[in-house]
Amino acid sequence: MSTVTSVDLNADMGESFGPWVMGQDAALLEVVSSANIACGFHAGDPDVMAQTMATAHARGVGIGAHPGFADLQGFGRRRMHLPEASLRNMVQYQLGAALAMARAQGAQVRHLKLHGALANMAAEDEGMARACYGAALEIAPEIIVMVLAATAQQRAVEGLDCLWAGEIFADRAYNADATLVDRSLPGAVIHDAGYAAERIVKMVQAGAILPESGAPIPAAVDTICLHGDGATALQIARAVRGGLETAGIAVRAFEGRRGALA
Repeated sequence: MSTVTSVDLNADMGESFGPWVMGQDAALLEVVSSANIACGFHAGDPDVMAQTMATAHARGVGIGAHPGFADLQGFGRRRMHLPEASLRNMVQYQLGAALAMARAQGAQVRHLKLHGALANMAAEDEGMARACYGAALEIAPEIIVMVLAATAQQRAVEGLDCLWAGEIFADRAYNADATLVDRSLPGAVIHDAGYAAERIVKMVQAGAILPESGAPIPAAVDTICLHGDGATALQIARAVRGGLETAGIAVRAFEGRRGALA
């Protein structure tokens, strides 16, 4: 049983586009301690990015860049196969925009988290993860890389010797290898707030991912993701935070770790 006393809560946001509203960002920013803000490729636009960052900064929420594939129609959830140079340029382009927009708000980008299909592919392919993260570190050497815990993403950051934080999901089901169950499959997305809170408290206390079948997977549980675009996102966020605090686990922004998981 882990003796963890605090954990970060993060949510993907800034995903609205012009008049099309996605998620409940303002309300979620009252609950989470870190925000992963879309950079315009899979979702978001400059106005949305600026407003989301300003609100996060005012509320003391850590700001993260959330780059994804250039796939507005598919919300970044369709797999794309790009040359390594294009992957690197794509990440640097989006992170560069986030860094500039945060600076204009008097804020800073603390972390980077890959989005959607880009993240899922990097969780399976260490070389792809290293390309994406290496590109980010070239322009922001002290950024904290948020990774899907116990996947190829984690192996990549351990090898890069950069600051990183391990992430688990409150609203997604897990396969036995710590990857996420494909969204097209039944039960892949969790909508029951009470169940989500209960399983997250167990995972944080265990210091492990608890897949739907198979043995517990020891993991760096530094932050918990709450997807901001779901209909039950706000209820899940509040339930998870309440469950953690009831269990004596404080919610605060992560500091990042370096090297291999002990």
